[in-house]
Amino acid sequence: MPLEKLPMLASQITDMQGIFQVWVSNVAGEGVAARIKELGIHDTRFISAQRSGYGIENGYADPAQLGSDRWAALISAWNIVGRQCIVVNSGTATTIDTLSESGKFRGGLILPGIELMQRSLVHTAANLRAGGGRYQHFPDDTCDGMFSGAIQATCGAIERQQRSLGSDDVPIILGGGAAQQLLPHLGMQVELVEDMVLRGISLIAREEKTK
Repeated sequence: MPLEKLPMLASQITDMQGIFQVWVSNVAGEGVAARIKELGIHDTRFISAQRSGYGIENGYADPAQLGSDRWAALISAWNIVGRQCIVVNSGTATTIDTLSESGKFRGGLILPGIELMQRSLVHTAANLRAGGGRYQHFPDDTCDGMFSGAIQATCGAIERQQRSLGSDDVPIILGGGAAQQLLPHLGMQVELVEDMVLRGISLIAREEKTK
């Protein structure tokens, strides 16, 4: 969320009766975290990745380095399927994470999101212009070519990751702002969970409340 929108968010939350606690997944750095704390929104709690918890094990070399949004998405996906799966969260960046049959996070890929791929071309290559574009197998327009290339690159990464598991029936749990753009082009078993990170945060909050 842009910093300039934080005061508006604070006023919306503080005007709501019965809100006694706020849970936050922040991957925008300490500056944003400080600004959120300054708002004084009731009891504000920031989630962070752990070595294990909420049914899953974090296999990252440094567990704390895993983004809190990815951690929440993994918890959400495990709660939904409870078995080996690939968790795709596509927004500014696209993450392609793998959970084992026992709920261990094995690691994951990070690549630019659909929009970021297109913007990077416009900003670094001459004579390219920004535009939404539409998907085509054989694009005959530059904007369509950039958009279709971004879709193909992302879908290809997901499909290759699934093949690396040696099975084409490993489910894909798909979320994020670009999920609807990717969904029609993934020829595999996909479950769309657009609020995946929020579901994970909710699961964390509920379990912490019982401790």
